[in-house]
Amino acid sequence: MNRIDPTEITGWHAHIYFDADTRDAAWALREIIDARWGNTVQIGRFHERPVGPHPMWSYQLAIANADFADVFAWLTLNHGRFDVFVHPNTSDSLRDHRDSAVWIGRSHTLNLGAFGV
Repeated sequence: MNRIDPTEITGWHAHIYFDADTRDAAWALREIIDARWGNTVQIGRFHERPVGPHPMWSYQLAIANADFADVFAWLTLNHGRFDVFVHPNTSDSLRDHRDSAVWIGRSHTLNLGAFGV
């Protein structure tokens, strides 16, 4: 088995999944995250439709390596009813999403066709 050097990770993404029924609560969680890490975590668009490989509505948190442990721990304890998909960012997006990801809450089946597979 080939080992991958963790220094290949340039950062992390966490995707908060929600739907029409939980939209307002998802926005409220987004505001809490922004108030807590607004200067260090980049919060992406609020997608009210599935985008890319994500099977549900979502928004993305872009997390620097230095902040990952803090944000991940907080999300683990405070995700509430939301499922969170977390993956590293390396030069291999398919591997990042398919083989190197973790879930907080329930897992969902990704649309890997978004990666051409």
